[in-house]
Amino acid sequence: MTENVNADPAELAKFSELAHRWWDLESEFRPLHEINPLRLEWIDGIAPISQRRVLDIGCGGGILADSMARKGADVLGIDLAGKALKVAQLHALEAGTRGVKYQEISAEALAAEQPGSFDVVTCMEMLEHVPQPASVIQACATLVKPGGWVFFSTINRSLKSFMLAIVGAEYVLGMLPRGTHEYAKLIRPSELAGYCRAASLDLRHTRGMEHNPLTRRYWLSGDTSVNYMFATQKPAEPTKQESQG
Repeated sequence: MTENVNADPAELAKFSELAHRWWDLESEFRPLHEINPLRLEWIDGIAPISQRRVLDIGCGGGILADSMARKGADVLGIDLAGKALKVAQLHALEAGTRGVKYQEISAEALAAEQPGSFDVVTCMEMLEHVPQPASVIQACATLVKPGGWVFFSTINRSLKSFMLAIVGAEYVLGMLPRGTHEYAKLIRPSELAGYCRAASLDLRHTRGMEHNPLTRRYWLSGDTSVNYMFATQKPAEPTKQESQG
């Protein structure tokens, strides 16, 4: 790895320390397991992933990557937290999941190696943990094929998200380890949309995700004030006739 990797060493250390708990359904990662079916269904409904080459950036222990492979996708999961990747690989072996591989590499480095190689790129719950989210988004745009889809999920920077996603989830309910999210690193939808435009990704769909902590139920809605997802598409290359006017 180069010295200029777009990653926060403290963030990598934080997730590496918890690596052995990724697949414990009652651990700090329980919320990721609970929202995963919603995310997967939304992604697959917009860009069917079966028989497609899919990249999951910031895959962690492989919760989303593994489930996409089980839907028939050819999945590569990448992360810079080596311990989490080892857990992901071990789970794939134990569960007999075919069609998923993992690699310790940054999005930017992979973009330099494999531009335009993936039909679908996912980058979920990751942008709020890196120093330069715009750099990751540009890498996503480089990695996806023309006409392909890039999906993002992150947390809005708002008073409501501070109260629910940080104070509520981390300090009151203990759903997540304290310090999982830093308010200053959260990203407003308008900011994410600007990053996407700068990377020439067209925003096609937006969804919010809501949660009832008493019933442990999650659902998708139009409310993007806390957790939200973007579906973006890279413009298709013009045909010969179009390029000739």
